[in-house]
Amino acid sequence: MELVQRVEYIKKACTGKKVLHLGCTNWPYTQDAIDKNMLLHFELAAVATSLYGFDFDQEGLDVLAASGTKDLYRADLERLDTVDLDETFDVIVAGEMIEHLNNPGSFLKGIQRFMNPETELVITTINAYSALRFAIYGLRGKGGVNEPVHPDHVAYYSYKTLKLLIERAGLKLSEFCFYDIGTDHRPFQPWYYNLVNDIAVKVSPQLSDGVIAVCRLGDENKVN
Repeated sequence: MELVQRVEYIKKACTGKKVLHLGCTNWPYTQDAIDKNMLLHFELAAVATSLYGFDFDQEGLDVLAASGTKDLYRADLERLDTVDLDETFDVIVAGEMIEHLNNPGSFLKGIQRFMNPETELVITTINAYSALRFAIYGLRGKGGVNEPVHPDHVAYYSYKTLKLLIERAGLKLSEFCFYDIGTDHRPFQPWYYNLVNDIAVKVSPQLSDGVIAVCRLGDENKVN
């Protein structure tokens, strides 16, 4: 399976497309990402023909709206039936958000109302088998309490677990790959973290930072 750069992969998938971006604010880091010219929503706006954004954090949506961003919707990703929007999209980007959800199955079911038979749902998430995280945890785990994990994450995913979750929701996996530590993040990490990662991914891309799953509506969910 291929090793890619996450942001470049997403931008390529969205170029010239009508795009829905889930978790578009990156709250509470919205303003910081804007200041550092690293906000993915702005990068997608530069390549997509049209761009909509969903997020549950109103403060982040307000920051984006103040910057002139349009087509923003406050949305609970586990209750997408409540969103007042009747559109389908060429590409839906679910970047680094499924690991935050209490009920990812509800999300994968709900997002289908915004999909048509040609829609690509691009899911990116951290890799359950990341060599770098294993190394950090082994060196400073302190009996399990000092885990290198985002405080809002409730799950890790691998190829098999993510594929099964997708299929149970009536979607089908069309592409799967691994993503490396982003070039934008490398300068902010200790050099030895990057070195451990680089050695690991040379051994096997399955030991990389994260995974990408591209899926479409399953045949039984397509409307003829």
